[in-house]
Amino acid sequence: MEKGNKAPFGDTRQDYKLVRFEEGDPGNPQNWSKARKWYCTMIVAITCFVVAFCSSVITSDVDGVAKEFNVSHEAALLPITVFVVGFGVGPMIFAPLSEVYGRQIIYTSTLLVAVVFIIPCAVSKNIGTLIVCRVIDGIAFSAPMTLVGGTLADLWRNEERGVPMAAFSAAPFIGPAIGPLIGGFLSDGAGWRWLYWIQLIFAFVVWVLISFTVPETYAPTILARRAAKLRKQTGDNSYITEEDLDPTPFGQKIAIFLIRPFQLLFRELIVFLISLYMSVLYGLLYMFFVAYPIIFEVRKGYSSGITGLMFIPVAVGVILSALCSPFVNNHYIKMVKKYNGKPPAEIRLIPMMLSCWFIPIGLFIFAWTSYPRLIWVGPCLAGLPIGFGFIFLYNAANNYLVDSYVHQAASALAAKTFIRSFWGAGVVLFTEQMYDRMGDQWASTFLAFLGLACCGIPFLFWKYGAAIRKHSKYAYHSDDETSDSDLDNKNIDPNAPLHHDLEDLRRARSYVSNP
Repeated sequence: MEKGNKAPFGDTRQDYKLVRFEEGDPGNPQNWSKARKWYCTMIVAITCFVVAFCSSVITSDVDGVAKEFNVSHEAALLPITVFVVGFGVGPMIFAPLSEVYGRQIIYTSTLLVAVVFIIPCAVSKNIGTLIVCRVIDGIAFSAPMTLVGGTLADLWRNEERGVPMAAFSAAPFIGPAIGPLIGGFLSDGAGWRWLYWIQLIFAFVVWVLISFTVPETYAPTILARRAAKLRKQTGDNSYITEEDLDPTPFGQKIAIFLIRPFQLLFRELIVFLISLYMSVLYGLLYMFFVAYPIIFEVRKGYSSGITGLMFIPVAVGVILSALCSPFVNNHYIKMVKKYNGKPPAEIRLIPMMLSCWFIPIGLFIFAWTSYPRLIWVGPCLAGLPIGFGFIFLYNAANNYLVDSYVHQAASALAAKTFIRSFWGAGVVLFTEQMYDRMGDQWASTFLAFLGLACCGIPFLFWKYGAAIRKHSKYAYHSDDETSDSDLDNKNIDPNAPLHHDLEDLRRARSYVSNP
């Protein structure tokens, strides 16, 4: 505990007593046992897997919904679309709220809402109920995906975080691949309503686990509770935390968080093009949920269950990519040392420059091996390089935005998440028409060329990124360089991959709060 000269609650002449973690403090989540930290890590990773699973499992029987409610195929796709839209809206709400109320209450309350609103989906009597409840579920389910990166930052020190982040990295990408696999056999045997009952079972289990077995990990919330307890026990109101010294009103932080992403998106070339690239990739992931049934069910006559098996190589590619993440992190550590702790942001592009080719390669294979007369092996195995490329590209893009816009990083990531989610939601609605009009091979080839064109983006920024940032109003400039120790103090990990989403950077309050 430290003494200062500014009172927390009015009298500026009164000394305050700063409540903070001491060396080896058992209340600090980073000092918990390895077993306890790994347990919390795996629970939040499984939660993200379940959320991603819920986003894709219903794609296994879209026609069953259309037939029962007597609506068009496009209308039956809307529950998928609006769920993904919720993924883009939710982080704008839950990321700032988690800074005030902590992680745990956001996890438990949002997951409970998600669980409750799965039930009306399973028993719905019309498409309207299904759509409205899926909107609510998408927004509520976005909270775990938003907070999980920050939870891992709470638990693990920088030097420890590589393996836990690699273990977590695959969860949001394996979920969409496993969803059609389980959903295909389940819908074949029990009908489309069981695609929601299985979500209810999985979501309820993770809600129980995260609500009753994972404690609060957000340091400011833990310290705030400790300070409140000391004030109550001693009657001394001078016990405060660093958060109490932040003069920025919460309403102002919310306003900045809502407006700044759009300023960056439309004024910053780096944010716009990286967001565009990530949107294309996210769109491709959700296009597969429509394209695979076209190729394997409609053209080859496979059942939904067998079609689900075709997603296995995508999941395998994701796992292989996650296993390679520690090697990428080790390379970046070497670059940090080479540049005396201040590597240029473009170093983050190296994994992207190497892995960006896997996506179009996989799509070209998928396109020209998808003839009905050919064996299933070609289009099935095409998912392997595509899945392998996803995590490398995703993490590299996040890290590049973080290093380019350190003090605006949360807003930059929010901009990417927002446009990515809306694009991923929209592509589902026109994929089937695109395949019908262009033909299976040329539709997939068009997607491959789109991915190939995007491969130029990391090379463009490798050459011109520094110059673009130099003339940017919002970018992080070299004269503002922050050392590695400063990054550690701000809870920003320069070595670990960053995820969905926002929370690793949201904890750097001064960065986010400063207009």
